[in-house]
Amino acid sequence: MHSKKNFQIMWGTNFLVASTMTMIMPFLALYIDTFGDFSDAYVQKWSGLVFGATFITAFLMSPIWGRIADKYGYKPILVLNGFGIALSVLLMGFVQSVEAFFVLRLFMGVVTGFIPTSLAFISASTPKEIAGKTLGTLQMGSVAGTLFGPILGGLLADAFGFSYTFIIAAVAVSLSAVIVLFFIREDKVVKKKNAHQYSRKTVIAGILHHRLIWNVLVITALIQIGLFSVQPLLSLYVGELTNAANLAFLAGLAFSAAGVGNLMFTRAWGKFGDSYGYEKILVLLLALSVVFILPQAFVTSLWQLVVLRFLFGIAAGGLVPITTAIIRREAPVEVQGELMGYNTSARFLGNIIGPIFGGFVAGWVGISTVFVVTGALFVVALIVLTYVRKSPQQDFEEVLLEEELHMKAT
Repeated sequence: MHSKKNFQIMWGTNFLVASTMTMIMPFLALYIDTFGDFSDAYVQKWSGLVFGATFITAFLMSPIWGRIADKYGYKPILVLNGFGIALSVLLMGFVQSVEAFFVLRLFMGVVTGFIPTSLAFISASTPKEIAGKTLGTLQMGSVAGTLFGPILGGLLADAFGFSYTFIIAAVAVSLSAVIVLFFIREDKVVKKKNAHQYSRKTVIAGILHHRLIWNVLVITALIQIGLFSVQPLLSLYVGELTNAANLAFLAGLAFSAAGVGNLMFTRAWGKFGDSYGYEKILVLLLALSVVFILPQAFVTSLWQLVVLRFLFGIAAGGLVPITTAIIRREAPVEVQGELMGYNTSARFLGNIIGPIFGGFVAGWVGISTVFVVTGALFVVALIVLTYVRKSPQQDFEEVLLEEELHMKAT
């Protein structure tokens, strides 16, 4: 078994890929502005479209990559996605129009399966009893990359210009793909003689009829809507709290505070889930998220917001590894990658809906209300999970077999 070496490699490559995926965020609007003499409204509109484009195609593709990984293994998908991301990022450095930039961001979404596939890959070779701790530790790589990516991107853009920043980023992701190609060892999964090949239709029907998995996917989407509804508005909210000249830096501080809390505690939450039960810890995390997000609507100074963002980040840090560990526990090995793909799609769906939802609420009743509505979403997720925990348990493999028989009968 090569699980320890594989884990270390995936942690490092996740850091590189996550850094690359987020490093263009600080200068996205500035880069679009270099394509022509555009109005502020035009640049803002296209910044939103270009940012969201990747999530749309990633939402559609995640289950497909998962299904392919179940059939052919995770390593080929990791390599293909790595080089695909590198190619799309490289070409972004040479585009001359916002439309071409948008198309490349769409293409990037098609191949944005590296981090979710790495989660599924490590999960598949991890014993169920330590899945939470392992996945939590692995998430630290992508969270750290997400935190440092924008800072690194801003520094590179100032030092070398936009085009060279894309080239450097493409080289970094290519390096990740090369490392995976030559140093990752994937043991062939020996399938049981009675192992089933479930159709996609059967898997979808199984998800819809399995209370826990279906509701974990709903909760995952609600969590991401809650997280992303606030993010695009944070700099404006900081502007309401302070008149300081270095507004961009202070907005970045408020944004990063949640990431730092996330990074510090994500492994610990996974470990607690392994010891005390994933559903119990998920209930606690959702409750803490409500407690820490609601007061953000009523802060009167920046330091209060930063402290609450940090505390919220601590609670939010366990949500992804815990929900992923539940999927790992429930899914038969034959469809594990595909189920991880649907879980990732639920996250991307939340990433798409969140900013639109937050913008609508902010425009209608003000930015502070977004925190209240976001807190309400976490309450809904908490109620859903409480209902599921009180319902009779179901075996997902049995549900799949029932759906298969039902489809054959009809």
